[in-house]
Amino acid sequence: MIQWFALVQVVVAVVVGLACIALGLAGRRPSDLSVGGLALVFVLLVAQVVVAVVAPLAGNPPTGSALEFWVYLVSAVLLPPAAVFWALIERSRWSTVIMGIASLAVAVMVWRMQVIWTLPAL
Repeated sequence: MIQWFALVQVVVAVVVGLACIALGLAGRRPSDLSVGGLALVFVLLVAQVVVAVVAPLAGNPPTGSALEFWVYLVSAVLLPPAAVFWALIERSRWSTVIMGIASLAVAVMVWRMQVIWTLPAL
């Protein structure tokens, strides 16, 4: 993984997550702002998949468990579309909050993936 890219992903996911939670608690239903923010998080995750495939080929393999890394990555990629799907089916303020929680979960998962990738060898 590329550290600066992982940090950008974490910051974007946290900002989108807090914004969605604030919008939901303020009574706003899913809108272009909240769904667009989660779409940005998703696009960054797709780029992370490309980086995770190319990095080992370029001589930067994970030092931690590759299986654990990929389970986190696949799970993180599935969260934003699932949250948006839920928000579009149930258009309430709580679905906006759920999108925020999903974005915060992605932030934690991306940070964990960075830790797994750069785990010092024993």
